[in-house]
Amino acid sequence: MSDPSFTTDVPPSLVEARDVRVSLQGTEILHGVSMTASPGEVVALMGGNGSGKSTFVRSIVGAVPTTSGAIDLFGTPASPQARARLGYVPQRITAAGGVSATALEVVTSGLLGSRERDGRVGSRLRGLVPPRDAKARARAALASMGVEDLAKRDVSRLSGGQQQRVLIARALVRKPRLLILDEPMAGVDLESQVAFSHTLGHLKEDGVGIVVVLHELGALGRHIDRAVVLEHGCVTYDGVPPKDLGVHALPGHDHDHPHADPPVRDGSSLGLEAP
Repeated sequence: MSDPSFTTDVPPSLVEARDVRVSLQGTEILHGVSMTASPGEVVALMGGNGSGKSTFVRSIVGAVPTTSGAIDLFGTPASPQARARLGYVPQRITAAGGVSATALEVVTSGLLGSRERDGRVGSRLRGLVPPRDAKARARAALASMGVEDLAKRDVSRLSGGQQQRVLIARALVRKPRLLILDEPMAGVDLESQVAFSHTLGHLKEDGVGIVVVLHELGALGRHIDRAVVLEHGCVTYDGVPPKDLGVHALPGHDHDHPHADPPVRDGSSLGLEAP
């Protein structure tokens, strides 16, 4: 039976950002950033530390507000409903964000909807699939990342690479048509890099659009269709990436911006919402 939470209608661009500007603490971080990603396209968002990469993807998922510009998702203006249809893997900051949970529980939490009541923010969590199907979907997502055997393990006891694979599985459990990942390969072991590269190839073949923040192309280089390079909050390059080269070899790379991309410290490193 098909899942009514997802649609088979696929627009030409899964995400389209036009002249996006973001200011934080009175300082403009993004200066008119534009970018698109189409079905089956893998776009690498690159640049030095502090260039605005994480701020930009967080604006797409609604974690930071834009001051001007427009973001469309799946052919319509970005909204909580549209954002609920994408998969997002934030930067991994701590082991478990202070939340005690098994890997299976973390991935299953990805099937929880937004808090809604009468169209406004409320206190009731709305599931996207029937509870009887949620665990099966979560186990399948863990298996796709090669960590199904860790389902009952506490995430705080997993290695950094294993935690990241659980995070990616959590994003995949909704079967999103658009996947956004912020530095998924940072500090992870080679086995995890290979596992994710394999999964990324399958997702691309299935028509999933992917935006991935990378410091260098690394193991994912062969899957990247386009590189968008940010420098001081501006796009300085948008085109085919030089294969097997890091960010330092890309056009437009420069030094860090002193204000962009403040670290996320909200305890949500595993994407679990506080009650």
